[in-house]
Amino acid sequence: MASKHNKLAFIFFLFAVLAAIYIKSSVSPLWVEQSHVYDVSTNSAGLLSYTYKGQQVIIDNVVAYHDSLLNQQHLNLTKGAPTLVQQWVRDENEQLKLLKPAFHFGAWSLLPALITILLCLLTREPLTALLGGIVVGAIMLGRYDLTDKVIIPNLAKEGTAALLLLYLWLLGGLLGIWSKTGAAQAFASYMTKHFVKGRKSAKLVSWLLGVLFFQGGTMSTVLVGTTVRPLADKAKVSHEEMSYIVDSTASPIASILAFNAWPAYVQALIFIPGVSFLATEADRIAFFFQSIPFSFYSIFAVTGTFLLSINVTTFAGKRIRLAKQRAEVEGKLDAPTAKPLSAKELQESNVPSGYVPHIIEFVLPLITLTAIAIGSFVLLGSPKINWAFGAALLLSAIIAIIKGMSLHHVIDGFSQGLKGVVFASVILMLAVIIGSISKETGGGLFLVSLLGEQLPFWCLPVILQLMTMIIAFSTGTSWGTYAIAFPLAMPLAWAICQSQGLANPELFMMLCFATVLNGSVFGDQCSPISDTTILSAMTTGCDLMDHVKSQLIPATIAATIAGALWTATAYFFV
Repeated sequence: MASKHNKLAFIFFLFAVLAAIYIKSSVSPLWVEQSHVYDVSTNSAGLLSYTYKGQQVIIDNVVAYHDSLLNQQHLNLTKGAPTLVQQWVRDENEQLKLLKPAFHFGAWSLLPALITILLCLLTREPLTALLGGIVVGAIMLGRYDLTDKVIIPNLAKEGTAALLLLYLWLLGGLLGIWSKTGAAQAFASYMTKHFVKGRKSAKLVSWLLGVLFFQGGTMSTVLVGTTVRPLADKAKVSHEEMSYIVDSTASPIASILAFNAWPAYVQALIFIPGVSFLATEADRIAFFFQSIPFSFYSIFAVTGTFLLSINVTTFAGKRIRLAKQRAEVEGKLDAPTAKPLSAKELQESNVPSGYVPHIIEFVLPLITLTAIAIGSFVLLGSPKINWAFGAALLLSAIIAIIKGMSLHHVIDGFSQGLKGVVFASVILMLAVIIGSISKETGGGLFLVSLLGEQLPFWCLPVILQLMTMIIAFSTGTSWGTYAIAFPLAMPLAWAICQSQGLANPELFMMLCFATVLNGSVFGDQCSPISDTTILSAMTTGCDLMDHVKSQLIPATIAATIAGALWTATAYFFV
């Protein structure tokens, strides 16, 4: 079956490449006027200026709007690319605007994103799917030198480099040292020894650890799953319950307690020129945190696992209720037909002989990480995630050395941590690139032209939710979905704000942002090809499809309630 799917994927990819060649050679791009409004002021020299990325930019050569070569009327008459890349104009209301031309290829503009989704659905390999989408997009744009014209320029961007530094060096190194010192396991052992008295307390401790390990994704699932499985098995908690708790407190809690790598990654995908509250990196990170109260799905998902932890199964679904009953009455942790995933390699200790792990090795770096992230956010307006992870990494290494671990073992732990996240880092890099290419081919502009004028604004949040749920479920990645969806969704949301004259555009943008963020989390969480889904089942010893089927019901209930709230909020308060 896999071979058949791979052959089919290759055929679709081949057709997509041929389509990209056809687009480049025969499809004329449709140029669209894009106007950007900045906060313009007069500087000390009496010149008009505005601030962009912390730098003051002087405005000169302002022309009347109707005389501009970049207004829509002139663009419709122009054959080929415009000769100007931007021009300042003054409209009939005496407002200054910066006009920049942009283009799209009609429905063809969505080809890179669509082929990426299709390839991932067929091959279940996000890396090859993302690379396939990048190749198709690069051909459409005429950038045949994939290395020098596509990959290296994107890697050279400040945001991409910072993301790789954070995810590869700092997060990977910290996980590696914690694995070498046994710090997380020591903390979990302490918690289980002092607080676990039965099924309910075992589930509560698991839920609490899922909340405390708020970095999300594979980090949370591996740390929580491997540390709570022994105590949960001893307390006779079904594997379906445990895998649901572990999975549903991974990414959902990371999007709520977002003092992690998420804001740094997402902010690079939501920049819209001319939108003041998304102008700088600090603005976009602040926007992320201001939108957290609207992360309804994540809030309900975490709440649902808490209710299950205290044995309230009203919203848990029939499968989880039957699993709970089976474990309590028959003592069977798995269904009769289950084929649990093995995860011995994830549970093996990596601590050097003679070294005794201590709870302080986990608690102190975690407190330091959280304090710096929150403190810098309060004092500077933006959480310094790199500072926080760097300090936690350094402190973990220093404690290990003071306790007697050799420098060789510390470096070995660090390097093993890097190896563990290299593959994920490559996927993140490709996800950023496919997001950039989707933006350049004009997918967002096409959707704006298709829906921006006629779609009732209050429908957009739930439409974005459904779109991202499907994409993330099909691809098994929330971050990859962000790279595809945000460059399309945010310009569309802003165009609707402008065209329909919404009274509270920032609130509407927050709602649309939250639906993309949360819809992607839902799809990733429920997808059988997601790394966090697989790891949640693997580390808790659950059958993969039993986990997927049992989790799907409570997650869908949470998503349905969230969708209704997003729609109601948009309808009544925007």
